[in-house]
Amino acid sequence: MDLKGLRLAVLAAIAWPAPPPGYGPWEQVAFDIADGMRRRGLDVTLFASGDSRFEGRLVSVVPVGLNEDPALDGEVFTALHIGELFRRAQHFDLIHNNFDWKPLTYGLASTAPPLLTTIHGFSSPQILAAYYACAARSFYCSISNADRDPGLEYLATTYNGIDPKAFTFSAKAGDYLVFLGRFHPEKGAHLAIEIARRAGVRLKMAAIPHDDAYFREEVAPHIDGDRVQFLGAVEREARDELLSNALALVHMTTRPERFGLTLIEAMACGTPVLGARMGSIPEIVIDGVTGFLCDGVEDAVVRVPALASLDRRACRALVEAEFTVDRMVDRYICAYEEALRLRLPPPPSESVRRAREHDWWDRPMAYTTIPPKPQSLELGS
Repeated sequence: MDLKGLRLAVLAAIAWPAPPPGYGPWEQVAFDIADGMRRRGLDVTLFASGDSRFEGRLVSVVPVGLNEDPALDGEVFTALHIGELFRRAQHFDLIHNNFDWKPLTYGLASTAPPLLTTIHGFSSPQILAAYYACAARSFYCSISNADRDPGLEYLATTYNGIDPKAFTFSAKAGDYLVFLGRFHPEKGAHLAIEIARRAGVRLKMAAIPHDDAYFREEVAPHIDGDRVQFLGAVEREARDELLSNALALVHMTTRPERFGLTLIEAMACGTPVLGARMGSIPEIVIDGVTGFLCDGVEDAVVRVPALASLDRRACRALVEAEFTVDRMVDRYICAYEEALRLRLPPPPSESVRRAREHDWWDRPMAYTTIPPKPQSLELGS
């Protein structure tokens, strides 16, 4: 199917501009999808904050990202943002929702064109009710095989991608570990501190606040400016330099990771990942080649001395082969073609119906037992 000229609406989150200057994974992915589709010849309209930078058509109802101006009412502008898209829905051939569950409820009452929703993560069990209720209206894509709910049908797994040229490759291993993300128990900053301390390696932490009590109690007491350094939020060039010169990225999450953009950003720099063996991490990191999959702090500490011996070129090669923006766009193109062919999702299978009838609100939001990702490359040989 030739999609050139297809009128595509991409709905982004509005916490930050698209692309964001630093943190803002949902905005970054939505921008990359919109820009990638624009370069493929689709007629793209990006719905994002007014300070976004997009060479195609940009529609905004909020002047800046909600996190950039505390005076803005997030509930009000979220509703206006989604409402503006559906007010214009008849002008599009396909709508790609990257803004969680609320747009699905608008779609239920709309005669809009086919709707495809990328599920960037389930923030709570309760929102599954919205995804279930709207499953007859919206197609769903997951960002990893691990982050799938048994009560939903998925059109595809569409891994996130980055532009490797935006990251500086370094063939030389650094002498420090890095923690990158946000300070929240599920991201495991306290575990990164423990691993670095027991391994006798410096740790540099570049993160944004999220859980203030957690930061005060579990992180701040260990920051000494030497063995454990807190750099605050790092953006663009500083982020690139931090990752390129590191020994490894520590990503010992306590909750299964949905995807983890920082993993592929680090590997694009040649920096391997010391990650938890759960969630999407086994789909992204090749154990013993582009990092190590660990079953706990003790396991991670034992692996630290071997990090410098990994071939950093293998890390870069994996990203270039599997996790670029172009590969992500390829996957979405296939999903778009199927959504346009079907127009509406088919009825759920019997196994999906049974999963919806069980106590779904008590289920964990991600699953730790997944098949290993097939390796299409022979790396590190």
